[in-house]
Amino acid sequence: MGRHGTIAGRKAAQDSKRAAVFTKYARAISVAAKAGGDPEYNVSLKHAIEKAKSINMPNDNISRAIKKGTGELAGEAYEAGSFEGYGAGGVAVIVDVLTDNKNRTTSAIKHAFDRFGGNLGVPGCVSYMFERKGVIIIEKNGGADEDALMETALEAGMEDMIAHEDSFEIQTAADALSVVSEALEQAGYKLIEADVEYVPSIETSPDEKDVNTLRRMIEFLEDNDDVQRVFTNCSANLYATEQE
Repeated sequence: MGRHGTIAGRKAAQDSKRAAVFTKYARAISVAAKAGGDPEYNVSLKHAIEKAKSINMPNDNISRAIKKGTGELAGEAYEAGSFEGYGAGGVAVIVDVLTDNKNRTTSAIKHAFDRFGGNLGVPGCVSYMFERKGVIIIEKNGGADEDALMETALEAGMEDMIAHEDSFEIQTAADALSVVSEALEQAGYKLIEADVEYVPSIETSPDEKDVNTLRRMIEFLEDNDDVQRVFTNCSANLYATEQE
């Protein structure tokens, strides 16, 4: 099952804290909109908006976030950053953030690692175990034929495709994400997710106790408004409610 888990599991995790997710996506939209407020000419903004709409974020919230990014409305200045370290069982962890107060965020991230038996490290301490790749998730129940999907994605520049329990995960080079995404959308496929992620090249398989501790740490981190995404090289599904 791997790091993504099932689509239902990820949606359930989002639904349980929808207000916090709205805040995170609004920040992502505002930051992306700094490069231009028209999603047709700003791929990062387009993907941020699509992700926000996938969790039914109101259009007024999206519009307001865009205007804050373009400067039409006053808003906080957010800075992107990342933290690296080790969680329970020696699992490598990368935390992507958008913050308006780096000292506050650093303190909060360190507290999370300490609380759940991990160690916050220095930049580069675990990122060598990951690659930056475009990742596209398509639901199997959407009627996607594996062979046809693979052919379309390969022609557009796909590097790899992995079949999960209820979804297909398509991996691309980071700079090819938009091209492959657009080709799939034009072919009629509905993309559940499309983003650049840290994909582990080396995975770790901790025991059940450490997996449960990692789940609690990730939940704790994701409850922080400054945290955008948490990536690990854990081979187990960290979005399940109990060990599968």
